[in-house]
Amino acid sequence: MKRILFFTFVFFSLFSLSGILFASEVDQIPDSPDTSGNAIAGEEKSNPADGQFIAYNGGKSYDYIERTDLRRYDNGKYKGLVSREVRSQIINTEAPSSKYDSYEGSYYEGSFYVYEATKRANAEVFPSLDDSIPSSFGITPEGSLEMYEDNGYPTFRGFPTYTAKKIKPGDKWKAKAVRTVDPLNKGIFTKVPILVEYTYLRDEIYNGEEVFLLSAKWATRYGAKSYIDFGGDKTLVEAQGSNSATLYVSKKTGMAIVIRDTVDELYTYSDGNKIALKGTINIFTKYQPAVNDDEVYGAIQRVTGISDEKIESDIVSVENTSNGIRLSIPNLQFKSDRADLLDSEKERLDKIAEILKSSGTSMLLIEGHTAHTGNPTGELALSKERAKVIATEMVKRGISSERFVIKGRGSEQPIADNSTKEGMAKNRRVEITILN
Repeated sequence: MKRILFFTFVFFSLFSLSGILFASEVDQIPDSPDTSGNAIAGEEKSNPADGQFIAYNGGKSYDYIERTDLRRYDNGKYKGLVSREVRSQIINTEAPSSKYDSYEGSYYEGSFYVYEATKRANAEVFPSLDDSIPSSFGITPEGSLEMYEDNGYPTFRGFPTYTAKKIKPGDKWKAKAVRTVDPLNKGIFTKVPILVEYTYLRDEIYNGEEVFLLSAKWATRYGAKSYIDFGGDKTLVEAQGSNSATLYVSKKTGMAIVIRDTVDELYTYSDGNKIALKGTINIFTKYQPAVNDDEVYGAIQRVTGISDEKIESDIVSVENTSNGIRLSIPNLQFKSDRADLLDSEKERLDKIAEILKSSGTSMLLIEGHTAHTGNPTGELALSKERAKVIATEMVKRGISSERFVIKGRGSEQPIADNSTKEGMAKNRRVEITILN
């Protein structure tokens, strides 16, 4: 059972304790082979006669993309196409010690960006760093799931979930999951529980990789007769419909590389309006390509002029961590108690951007830190603003905004004595980790 819970957590599948909590129990359903599901053509491969395990064995950090194309009907009248893309970067990091001193599990953080289908002068309009939607969550060694920041994303939680038993083509199992919905784009998400029936169709090759081909079906049932989310949209009184999805699951990592969901749902509101949505939701996940450390260190040495293994300079200090190469920008010159950089930092920021450009398309974790001044709330807000300022400066220098995960740490992680001016200056820093 731990195998199921671990996958459910690390992928984009999470359960929120604030609204709904499921045990993620999976029931195996013996049945005759059924390969007539919504399979997508590809090269088939034979299965071992005794069945195969399907489990999540992936790495720490990954990208998540959700593309929605739905036809909207208001009270039976066609209103147009609803198109949206959600992107996120999920990373494994340490839980903030001041909040989770007794936490024994793994802690994850990420940023979600919503891309509207808007075109200006034939160019796609991307969100700003201010539009990032934070998310953080954890899992204990026993497999318990807990969300710490829940702002509606990811919209699929506990999907997909795998059985702990060996499977053969035609085998089926059921598992509970949760979707968050906001049909009117109010910014108010409602949690809708679903019971998903999975079918193992066959093995295939997808983009040169061996995959399990699965189908998944579930019905949407929400309202007074089934379930009400009291923390959701109070004007949503009923939802019903059906979903049918095809999943390509990597045999190597257990990650659902592609999910293609066909949607047909009807939402009824307290004013009598009925909103129907019909179309597709496509979900893609991928691991980041490995960082070429030699290229990054070469850029660091060019910028700093230092060729030692351990690099410390006035420009940047470098440390090789379990998450990747960490660049610490020491003694940043901000205006007093503000997030505005002094003009004297421009040249240093140019050099840091040069280093980051050597890291390809890797995700970048930017963490802001402050000195301890006795105001934890203010320190946390200021540290996040300072991290965002550095990210914004990097975007101005040609680094894509969608690569950043921005976090404020306040004064929780000092590297020097806060009782001296020199120590406080060292603690006022921003760290950039090139995630590998």
